[in-house]
Amino acid sequence: MGEWFTVRRSDEGVQLLDQRRLPEEEVYLTLGSVEEIAQAIEDLVVRGAPAIGCTAALGLARAAELSAATDVPALVRDLEPAFERLARTRPTAVNLFWALGRMREVLESEASASGANVEALRTRLRDEAERILAEDFASCRAIGGAGLELVPDGARILTHCNAGALATAGYGTALGIVRAAAEAGRQIQVLADETRPFLQGARLTAWELSRDDIPVTVITDNMAGHLMQRGDVDLVIVGADRIAANGDVANKIGTYTVAVLAREHDIPFYVAAPLTTIDLATPSGDQIPIEERGREEVAEFGARPVVPAGVPVRHPAFDVTPARLVTAIVTEKGVVRPPYSETLRALYRETPRAVRTAES
Repeated sequence: MGEWFTVRRSDEGVQLLDQRRLPEEEVYLTLGSVEEIAQAIEDLVVRGAPAIGCTAALGLARAAELSAATDVPALVRDLEPAFERLARTRPTAVNLFWALGRMREVLESEASASGANVEALRTRLRDEAERILAEDFASCRAIGGAGLELVPDGARILTHCNAGALATAGYGTALGIVRAAAEAGRQIQVLADETRPFLQGARLTAWELSRDDIPVTVITDNMAGHLMQRGDVDLVIVGADRIAANGDVANKIGTYTVAVLAREHDIPFYVAAPLTTIDLATPSGDQIPIEERGREEVAEFGARPVVPAGVPVRHPAFDVTPARLVTAIVTEKGVVRPPYSETLRALYRETPRAVRTAES
């Protein structure tokens, strides 16, 4: 993956690769306050459910460092606005709430311990945020290994949005499988949907795959059906921002369309995501909140108006793909297939801490 990174902690705050400026510029921001970190999540400096969760955890640890509290009760009070502010940033990405929930578990556990020390608590929160980051990277590596069996030599893989190293702590989920296949010596080619309106496929997926010398070709979103009809696509792999208990998948807007096309052309449609993206507390996709973003992201292209003034636009940032269209879901614990209401829950029986967090 070269020397670049998506998110990491520094003594000055949280460092993020500014994804808004790719592929023209590789610029890193150091964000010193919780408000700056929250704004960065909202403004898509960092995006992708796992990366958002990691960033929020680091943001909470940063809030503890900035607090002037000299005792544990005061620190607990100081951190509550940080929890609330970070939780408001991106409603669809469940990893955000999972990561904040895990940080809250640490805070409450340490604060209730006898002889709790405020400096020790700050250190504990920082260490937990770093652990979340490291675990996410390891999960992506495991997803890549688990999904390798799904990618034959010579495969032409269609992906939508960006579910790569830029969307995670590193390596990626959907692109983690792509990377694992390339590392295994398989001759693969990737077709990257441009993914309007923010162009995560054209700007981000193409950027990181080209950096790794993995063959990638960008297509516009409305070309996918034509290429499937011609026999130019062998399988689809996408990421997820939230997976409901029944296997319904919320992902970047346009994913549902790709899934319908894949079913029509008898092409496998795979979803790659860590356990932290599975939300057993949400029964189906009908209950997943869908973020509506601002008009300018659709009405402007490269800061130039493309929609007449006064004409309204819609901008749901995500859609939901029904479980019946999903061939398999790849997690760090392996590949699961329907019936997802049973197989997803079975994964969590092996990882009790994860299921407690998901259902809390």
